[in-house]
Amino acid sequence: MTQPSHDEPTSSNSEELRDRVEETRQELGRTVEALAAKADVKSRAQEKAAEVKQQAAAKAGELKAKAAGTAAQVQEKIPDPVKEKAASAAGQARAKAAQAAGLLQEKTPEPVRQKAAQGARAARDNRTLLLTAAGVAVLVWLGCRRSKG
Repeated sequence: MTQPSHDEPTSSNSEELRDRVEETRQELGRTVEALAAKADVKSRAQEKAAEVKQQAAAKAGELKAKAAGTAAQVQEKIPDPVKEKAASAAGQARAKAAQAAGLLQEKTPEPVRQKAAQGARAARDNRTLLLTAAGVAVLVWLGCRRSKG
């Protein structure tokens, strides 16, 4: 048998020894569980993927809020006559688009029509952004026109 080290107290009775053995078993069990968790690459990868997904969703929310704020600021700066002209132009554009859509519907193959429908849905979903861009374009056009004249 080996001698106990000088920094470890010796057990005076069997009860203390049993307690120390039980503590050592529990500590060993925790260590084995920790090592098993580190060795489980698939579950660690899934946890990391979930974390990255959550961070991406949070960042997307921040960017969306920032874009909405910027769009609101730009819209506030657009004078009412320009907004009215943009709305009128948008109405005329919608009428022309409806007319063109009727012609295209008759002559376009089905797969192309499906892709066009997806694009139209995206435009409807981003209407505010499109109107803001149109307003900015009108402002730029008016600014260029005034600087030349």
